[in-house]
Amino acid sequence: MRQSSVTDPYEYCRKITQRASKTFYWGSNFLPQPKRKAIWAVYAFCRMIDDIVDEAEGTREPRTGHLYGVKDPHCELDYWHQSLQHVYDGEGSGDNPIMQAWEDMLQTYAVPIRPALVLLDGVAMDLSKRRYQSFAELELYCYRVAGTVGLLTSPIFGYNDERALTYAVELGIALQLTNILRDVGEDLRRNRIYLPLEEMERFRYSEENLQQGVINDAFRELIHFQMARAEEYYIRGQQGIDLLHPDCQLSVKLSGVLYRRILERIRSNDYNVFTKRASVPLQTKLVAASTCWILQHIGSRHMVMYYK
Repeated sequence: MRQSSVTDPYEYCRKITQRASKTFYWGSNFLPQPKRKAIWAVYAFCRMIDDIVDEAEGTREPRTGHLYGVKDPHCELDYWHQSLQHVYDGEGSGDNPIMQAWEDMLQTYAVPIRPALVLLDGVAMDLSKRRYQSFAELELYCYRVAGTVGLLTSPIFGYNDERALTYAVELGIALQLTNILRDVGEDLRRNRIYLPLEEMERFRYSEENLQQGVINDAFRELIHFQMARAEEYYIRGQQGIDLLHPDCQLSVKLSGVLYRRILERIRSNDYNVFTKRASVPLQTKLVAASTCWILQHIGSRHMVMYYK
């Protein structure tokens, strides 16, 4: 990773995004090219630092393609921290293609460094914290690893009201809660449980049941409760879409719609998040894209007619 023969850093970031998240990549293609490339750069950074923790545990994440070796994850995270600081201080990006893309991106978009540093802190939590007692603890984690992504991408999308940042955080948390529910089985294999232990106890579903992959009424009720919470975050987060620049609204709306479809797939899989991965079929993506596009353009025409 630190040695680079890459001639186009954005293409490098695009490939990481395409491999790592088909849903996110699909939505990003509806952005104007300059913003699309910048979003790929942000995503590639997020993906690579997340992989540091997974690779440190000897687990290869199949969605990301090749991974570079990690000897000390704390040192690797510190490397990214320093690389970011160098770029923001105008000291260059070195031979890191992702930071090369960031260096170029910052010439156009005022992406703040603070959320990226908080994101690094959030990823570092996975090196020591494997259980969350309450949702308050989990919400802090979700803010650090996903709400901050909303703060990083909002300057790229463009917005006309500071409230857009609050809504961006809400949407980021919604996406992370969806990831958590989709990846229950995968996280268990890494000895991580993100379902709040207090809520597992409330629904009378034990950690032993979870480890055994038991799907009973208690588990369905527990997951349904978690999905309802994620839906609340989606509803709040989507209020900010109209505050974004018009050329980005379709992409952001579509990403939210497709991620919510993951929750529907979990239901259709009878809440089996242990051995079945909830994914969104291409046909569903095509229908969602068409529907979002039609609704957005019909709405625009109605607004024009209204003001006439």
